[in-house]
Amino acid sequence: MSSTAEPTIYFEDLSPGRTFDLGILVVDETEMVAFARRFDPQWYHVDRERAEASTWGRLIASGFFTVSALMRMYVDTVLSHAAADTSPGMENLRWFAPVYAGDELTAVLAVTDAQPSTRSGTIGTAFLQWQMHRGAQLVLQMSGRGWFRRRSPLAEPPAPHV
Repeated sequence: MSSTAEPTIYFEDLSPGRTFDLGILVVDETEMVAFARRFDPQWYHVDRERAEASTWGRLIASGFFTVSALMRMYVDTVLSHAAADTSPGMENLRWFAPVYAGDELTAVLAVTDAQPSTRSGTIGTAFLQWQMHRGAQLVLQMSGRGWFRRRSPLAEPPAPHV
């Protein structure tokens, strides 16, 4: 979606319990290794012989490559259609299993909570949880928040929760 297209997902559409299927990604070895060489050149990401001789059995993807791939899936499936503002950050990130070249990864986004902004009537905060799987195996989970514009701005922001 171009930046001039009208969004179809606003804060009001991000109710707790809503999920988004982020699709499938097959890990490309060339991209995986190039990322590691540039940003995370630890031996188990870039040294094929050493990785094959290790308990990993072969090269494993950098966890940050995996997070970046998940971010791309999120942008393509949700953010490119959303009235997204920015993100105040992530609260939790955990890798549960290694990712290898050729792995077919699926991802799901769940809205865990949503609260109108107490500073602006034009946005709300969505609390989000992402999960990435290889088959039934959970490989990555992270949670964070995103700011999204409201479809109909409020005249006044709601009072802070006490």
